[in-house]
Amino acid sequence: MAQQGNDIRYLTPINIDTKRKKYCRFKKARIKYVDYKDPNFLLKFVNDQGKILPRRLTGTSTKFQKKVSKAIKRARHLAILPYVADQLK
Repeated sequence: MAQQGNDIRYLTPINIDTKRKKYCRFKKARIKYVDYKDPNFLLKFVNDQGKILPRRLTGTSTKFQKKVSKAIKRARHLAILPYVADQLK
């Protein structure tokens, strides 16, 4: 027999997106200058291998992504950050 109107059952669970909206942490904290001499802060934008994380993963804006990548490259040049690493974090 048919069930009554309120009992709706699904074969698979309903997929509810709980992803948070990405935001630019520089705009939120009103940071104007990305310091290349701060390796702990720059490590947040680098993966385990030492590669710079893209904007789509970090959520930074275009303007600050360019500043971050330039700061990371300067820190690498001055041997503050490694160019390549096995397990950086």
